Amino acid sequence: MLAASCAAATTLMLTGGCAHMSTLSSHDAMAAAKRALAPSGTLRAAINFGNPILANKDAKTGLPFGVSVDLSRELGKRLGVPVELVTFTSAGKVVDAVSANEVSIAFVAIDPVRAATTAYTAPYVVIEGAYLVRENSPLRSNDQVDRTGTRIVVGAGSAYDLYLTREIKNATLVKASTSPLVTDVFLEKNLEVAAGVKQQLEADAKRVGGVRLLPGRFMVINQAIGLPKARSEAVPFLHAFVEEMKASGFVAAALARHGIQGAVVASQANAP
Repeated sequence: MLAASCAAATTLMLTGGCAHMSTLSSHDAMAAAKRALAPSGTLRAAINFGNPILANKDAKTGLPFGVSVDLSRELGKRLGVPVELVTFTSAGKVVDAVSANEVSIAFVAIDPVRAATTAYTAPYVVIEGAYLVRENSPLRSNDQVDRTGTRIVVGAGSAYDLYLTREIKNATLVKASTSPLVTDVFLEKNLEVAAGVKQQLEADAKRVGGVRLLPGRFMVINQAIGLPKARSEAVPFLHAFVEEMKASGFVAAALARHGIQGAVVASQANAP
């Protein structure tokens, strides 16, 4: 009886101790995140208008809205700090701000080049990169694009730019200053192919006419929360935050609320 009571007491102590340690760990992670992400008391979140899946500008107010805005505000609420939305017109400019440690967090595609200055969570959404050509183009599939004489316009510093710079062997890359300008540069310079996020190119095709998207995709883009490596103390907390936002349906609801199609919620991931 005594042995059983002692065993039960030991179990209770261990269980209680583990729960206490878990609580302490959670508190410690939040304290570390708040210290790293909002040392001045404000969370500075980079919002990229260059990717319509992540954020857009309200035509009447000029204010940003989208899944990245929703996630930023929810994170600020969790940390108990106000959020400053710092807007950019391209992913390249966002990455520059992260590299310079000018923002707390950003919503960017995971890429090995960026990893030199950026720490990442697991992805929260997965999107596709596509090619756009003219209606009368002889190109019919993605594997026909990388040929000598083909010029591909892409947003400078975007995930598509970084990927194609590594992968393209024969075609020539032409850089537009931002991803939303890709189709206009494609038309103005009479180029053969435009590359970018599928949803942006689909919207452009409706806007300008006389063009079509090649079937399928040429790349898959994993969008994550990125932060300056100088703030990497916050990665465990941010990783847990992203996983909760996916599992709870927050990300899916935000995509639906903002009318985003073609992006899917990323799978759950293990701790980094």
